[in-house]
Amino acid sequence: MLVTLEGLDGSGKTTVWEALQERYPDAEFTREPTNDSWYGDAVYRSIEDDDADPLAELFLYTADHADHLSRVIEPALERGDLVISDRYSDSRFAYQGATLETAEEHDLADPLEYVVDIHEPFSITPDLTIYLDLDPETAATRAGTTNKFERAEYLASVRDNYERLIERDPDRFVRVDAMQSPADVLDAVTDALDEAVSASR
Repeated sequence: MLVTLEGLDGSGKTTVWEALQERYPDAEFTREPTNDSWYGDAVYRSIEDDDADPLAELFLYTADHADHLSRVIEPALERGDLVISDRYSDSRFAYQGATLETAEEHDLADPLEYVVDIHEPFSITPDLTIYLDLDPETAATRAGTTNKFERAEYLASVRDNYERLIERDPDRFVRVDAMQSPADVLDAVTDALDEAVSASR
């Protein structure tokens, strides 16, 4: 099964993802953007470029996602492995959807739906998505606002997009309050994951 961890920057996803590796040592742990391919390298370069065209940036992310699917996720799922990804396509829907909302050079009626539609023909829907919910102001403070995607006003739009995604697919998402202590967040994530894994057997 494919499990994804989602949330705003600063929500603690990566900390949880790292902690889960001790509990599920046989699982395939991965992340997006990838950090072991030239596609991922291009994405990280784009993240640091405040003037990157948002539509071009979207397609960099999409190329990285397609490569990640064929190179890592699909083979692992075919082996019957549990796959746990720190960010996945929902991050793209939420973040790039928010970026395109303010892109005057690209007049899209519904940017989030546009990004979702691009992925529809080839992507794989997760079996479970654990969403670490955090308000945008706290997220920006925790993240340190080190790049263009970590500003509170922008993160508010991202959070709105996550809410739209949860509303359209509520059975897939489990919401975890990321304002809890790290230990409590990890316990809540572990409980949700254990339940999903048990149900899939």
